[in-house]
Amino acid sequence: MREWTRIGLIVSLIGILTPSMSRSSDYWVASRGHDLERGGSRTHSWATLQYAADHLRAGDSLHVLDGDYVGFDMRRGGEASAPIRFIAEGEAVRITQRNPKTLDGINIEGANHVVVDGFVIEGMPRAGIRLTHSKQSVVRRIRADHNRTWGIFTSFCDDILIERNTTSNSLKEHGIYVSNSGDRPVIRHNLVFGNRGAGIQLNGDSSQGGDGLISEALIEDNVIHDNGIGGASGINCDGVQKSTIRNNLLYNNFASGISLFRIDGAAGSIENRVINNTIVQPLRSRWAVNIKNQSTKNLIVNNILLNKGSRGSINVSADSMLGLESDFNIVVDRLSPDDGDRVLNFTRWQSATGLDGHSLISRSRDLFVSEETADYHLCEGSPAIDAGSQGLAPHVDIEGTARPVGPCPDIGAYEAKEGMAGAKGATIFSLPLFPVAASVLLPPWCC
Repeated sequence: MREWTRIGLIVSLIGILTPSMSRSSDYWVASRGHDLERGGSRTHSWATLQYAADHLRAGDSLHVLDGDYVGFDMRRGGEASAPIRFIAEGEAVRITQRNPKTLDGINIEGANHVVVDGFVIEGMPRAGIRLTHSKQSVVRRIRADHNRTWGIFTSFCDDILIERNTTSNSLKEHGIYVSNSGDRPVIRHNLVFGNRGAGIQLNGDSSQGGDGLISEALIEDNVIHDNGIGGASGINCDGVQKSTIRNNLLYNNFASGISLFRIDGAAGSIENRVINNTIVQPLRSRWAVNIKNQSTKNLIVNNILLNKGSRGSINVSADSMLGLESDFNIVVDRLSPDDGDRVLNFTRWQSATGLDGHSLISRSRDLFVSEETADYHLCEGSPAIDAGSQGLAPHVDIEGTARPVGPCPDIGAYEAKEGMAGAKGATIFSLPLFPVAASVLLPPWCC
């Protein structure tokens, strides 16, 4: 009995002397607060984000009230079950000056399991928010506008989640840039527009270390428009493999819509699935889907791929044709199997490649409610309705509408509402399913 009593006392002492791993606290920052050691409460808020960041531990949450702030640099992370959270509690929590250590508004470095939610970050010398070597972190509801290089930048960040952000008008490069061998990123429900480079750029970047590849990315439900005046695509994928790009709306992007290629990556962008996207390319733009540099074994299905200029719907270099699967798309009458050396009409494309046996040719005015107002919902009688392949279609569309509404899923990012008539009775056909899970500004000729 005495032995058990002694063990109990030891356990109690350990509990007293060792901080609880599950303990967490809520702290507050307000522009009129004071950086005091015993502050941080709702009624005695801290004043600066950097002071708060220096005091947070795993499981803590920082609530930030409306106001203008200097950014912060964070180099201590949380835990999988106890992340550190920075939460903007209003619509006007603005970071108006860079953090004290880097050229970015917010810098998260070597700090895993950090959540940053709801900040407005404008006019930073480099990125609105930068994360490097910070796995399983979350960037959510950020509004990043007119930053010099990027809106959101990550490198070497496995399992990053980037969702419900608005990234716009980056002056030099991209809206969202995921780089340097960061595997399994999820990029969804973002609005990305007006960036000089790509809307969303993924780059394995082998020169920076790691395996030079990004694998198992999921890019879904994003609206991406008016990007790429400097020469990069709406969605640019360099050395991206076994990834899924689905339910995205891309329109009026000046280079290509979606590009799969290799420049800096360790290998081509292979075994990717491009499914149920709506891509509308303006005059003087490039291809809706562009695949090159030994980027083989890719799949293109259930997409609307329109181009109003002299290019066309699908461009594939000869060294990327191996294993290509393409069907149930709506296209224009221009496609290329050899990187533009030959631009084939739809019938010759089908004959030369054996692809797109169930695909259709159509025009914007027959497909959409109103292209003039950027309403890319399907109009009544649209040939995209009930014309898709059942096997690979996502279970919901870009807005969360269950798919299919009718006997078959619709082609494109939007599923028409119940009662809309279209091409009824389309064949249900499942294309082969290969094993997948879900830079610098590129020169104008590359994508």
